[in-house]
Amino acid sequence: MTTLLLADKVALVTGVSRDGQVGQVVAAALAAQGAALAIVARSRDRVEARGRELSANGARVLAIAANLADESEVKQAVDRAVSQYGRIDVLVNLAGGLTRYKPAVETSLEDWRAEIDNNLLATFLCSRAVFGSMRDRGSGVMVNFARAGSAQANMVAYNCAKAGVDALTRTFALEGRDHGIRVNAVAPGLVDTESNIEAMKPKDLKKWAKKDDIARVVVFLASEASAGITGQTVQVTGWGI
Repeated sequence: MTTLLLADKVALVTGVSRDGQVGQVVAAALAAQGAALAIVARSRDRVEARGRELSANGARVLAIAANLADESEVKQAVDRAVSQYGRIDVLVNLAGGLTRYKPAVETSLEDWRAEIDNNLLATFLCSRAVFGSMRDRGSGVMVNFARAGSAQANMVAYNCAKAGVDALTRTFALEGRDHGIRVNAVAPGLVDTESNIEAMKPKDLKKWAKKDDIARVVVFLASEASAGITGQTVQVTGWGI
């Protein structure tokens, strides 16, 4: 009999929205290893659609629509998950992504704030919202999403936001180490999401990171298989090193 890595665990996963994206695969992988899920995204229609898919495959799932850059909505989402399941054992901060692609001098303050809010502020607010209860219980896991490689041109706000996620990961890991809380990050390279494929129309996907590969790393970091790892960023670049 195979032992499930996340049996009896509760995982809150943000950014589970569009079909064909990383969040969809990560949530399914966590559920397949026994985790009960609370999935969160801004779009009610999309997050509820993902919830129905997961439920149809046997998962216990609560779908929550929330703007994760809004402090009160984050609190409400976490409160709903705790009310449903009694606790949160694992937080996966996946929400975010590159939405502003332009030279730095053409990046408006609105562009800057939107990218920082979506990628860094949301990660901070969700991490802070669950940290206290994890600390009180003496256990918990957080998995953030950074980015692989160095800064690239035409994405200044995104570069800075993801650098902030790296710093946030290390800071929460330091503050959590005496309370049984592990905090790590996954840093994907170019991923074979439907939106990336549609936008870039590659002739060859062999060197791209695969959604399933990323999901396996998240499961590893969320489980006791990685009990000795905290404060680290794991790059998942496929063969495009």
